[in-house]
Amino acid sequence: MSTFSVPTVQQRIAQGMVAWERDDYDAALAVFQEVLQDHADFADVHNRMGLCLAMLGRHAEALAAFQEAVRLAPTYAEAHLNRGIVLTELGRHEEAQAAFDESSRLDTRDGTAFPSHVGNQIAVTHAKLGDLYLVANRPALAAEQYRSALEVRPRFLDIRTKLAESLMEMGEVEGALKELADVLEANPEFTGARLRMGVVLHRLGRTEDAVREWTRCSAEDPQDLRPRAYLVSVGARAPGA
Repeated sequence: MSTFSVPTVQQRIAQGMVAWERDDYDAALAVFQEVLQDHADFADVHNRMGLCLAMLGRHAEALAAFQEAVRLAPTYAEAHLNRGIVLTELGRHEEAQAAFDESSRLDTRDGTAFPSHVGNQIAVTHAKLGDLYLVANRPALAAEQYRSALEVRPRFLDIRTKLAESLMEMGEVEGALKELADVLEANPEFTGARLRMGVVLHRLGRTEDAVREWTRCSAEDPQDLRPRAYLVSVGARAPGA
């Protein structure tokens, strides 16, 4: 009897990227929507979903996706840029200019070595390669790529969270804790990072601190089953349970 393994979230995102690169926007959109059902706080996936929707001419839905991306990651310059493009398509030119201005400000905030969207593309390319290494179970190589991306765009919180994930896979738990702490300092509402913070704290034997993080996540979004599952795994109860 043959067995089938369930694709990891990184593998699903990689599948969506492959579909995008062959211009199969419907297939890519379906993958990204599926990923967001369980990982609604992945700003980069919201951005990619928005790109698919824009290419399909669904501009109002694309705008909503880009707006969610920048809500989750306010320093996500590429999402601000994409939001501006869609606003232009919708005839909302003043809002579009404001989005372009914010994208430009964020592009150069980390230095002028790679201005405008070029720096973003360099960072994203490194991150994509890191994703592939992580899928291939090569976390050390993945971490190397994520660090290269963060040298160009240190405020890309999604990439810093991925770096923490690769460090966890390598057993460098203290390093992962530091990266996640930096993410949450920049964006306390980044639920995915807070959930992973709980996992790291639990691995360090700080279960009470982990429970505190997961309880906060559950209280902020009672419909999210992930923090409840983590709490149950350590014998704790979610708020209202």
